[in-house]
Amino acid sequence: MLDNKGFDLWADNYDKIVEKSDNDNTYPFAGYKKILNKIYNCVLESSSKNILDIGFGTGTLVTKLYEKGCNIYGQDFSDEMIKLAKNKMPNSKLVKGDFSKGIAEELKEQKYDVIIATYSLHHLTDIDKVKNIKQLIGLLNENGIIYIGDIAFSTRKELEKCKKKYEEHWDNEEIYFVYDEIKKEFANSEFIKYSECAGIIKIW
Repeated sequence: MLDNKGFDLWADNYDKIVEKSDNDNTYPFAGYKKILNKIYNCVLESSSKNILDIGFGTGTLVTKLYEKGCNIYGQDFSDEMIKLAKNKMPNSKLVKGDFSKGIAEELKEQKYDVIIATYSLHHLTDIDKVKNIKQLIGLLNENGIIYIGDIAFSTRKELEKCKKKYEEHWDNEEIYFVYDEIKKEFANSEFIKYSECAGIIKIW
């Protein structure tokens, strides 16, 4: 599992690494642009204004929403990622905090139309994923929705198949979503697959 120092060192090259994997349609970022585009369009179509991004990284997605007039709030634990994102979104409210320990207190003062977590929650254990998502549900406005775009699989069998295919590159420190194993915790949810190793989990 990468710590915040690891993410600080990775920040400058993060977008390039993601783009190469997505363009090559390989683990771990195959489907990345499709997922971000889908979330972006869903948010705009819903006329949502207050957006919270958990683990926003360099702000690739929320910067576009910020440019469309959305109020952007976010939490990340990398100083360098926050700096890069803040330069793109000077009027956003970006808070430093380790989301494995929960949502930052100052972000709990607001309710959100949409909460986004893209390629961030796979750093949490399955138990902590469920705990954090339930905390996020409590921060939604009426008719609000959570979009989790991440390395994710419908079943454990699909995950194991992908792991075998990319054995040399597989990150054993990351804990990927298996929708069949968490959906019982979230009755109002669905999983949409976008590549062999990624998709969007919607929770409302």
